[in-house]
Amino acid sequence: MEFLYLDKRVAVCVKPAGVLSTDEPGGMPDLIRQALGDANACVRTVHRLDRVVGGVMVFARSAYAARELSRQVRDGQFAKEYLAVVHGVPAPSKGRMEDLLRRDSLARKTYIADGPGKDVRQAALEYETLACREGLALVRVKLLTGRTHQIRCQFASRALPLAGDKKYGAAADACAIALWSHKVRFIHPETGETMEFMRKSPDIYPFSLFSDE
Repeated sequence: MEFLYLDKRVAVCVKPAGVLSTDEPGGMPDLIRQALGDANACVRTVHRLDRVVGGVMVFARSAYAARELSRQVRDGQFAKEYLAVVHGVPAPSKGRMEDLLRRDSLARKTYIADGPGKDVRQAALEYETLACREGLALVRVKLLTGRTHQIRCQFASRALPLAGDKKYGAAADACAIALWSHKVRFIHPETGETMEFMRKSPDIYPFSLFSDE
């Protein structure tokens, strides 16, 4: 377990790809308790990453911290920034995506919706293209809402599927999904201090194409 920050209220960790964010055997809270050497420690998930996605995550270490951090997520005070590698070149190179997304829980997939309806929610993000190589683009993404599979669905709907994302159109890729939780910023629930933590994407393909960026 790689801790970027740890105190009695908050734990900031690097989640490995393939590990669940939620509190169940083998999930991040369970692994954090193991690392702390306390099977009964209070560790609560306040935001999520898809199982296949790795990167920086924040966990609460008390009920109060969980409530306050969850409020920040709802109120847009909890900032999340990702790095992604997509097929194609976004146009324009910098902008905003807004869509209505519909989640199909049976198919475990998110779709663009034509209009309001059951299980349809507004989704928005901002992006900036950092570099383009070999038909791929490295993109920085700031989430403005936190819908399930939001980044994956919104980019794929614009013919820009994430490299390695077989569920959303990159079936021929041999790499893991190229999405990484790069940076988080939040207000410490006890001190009121603005906290910011980041970790570079792993030096594996296709991120390795952009390692000098």
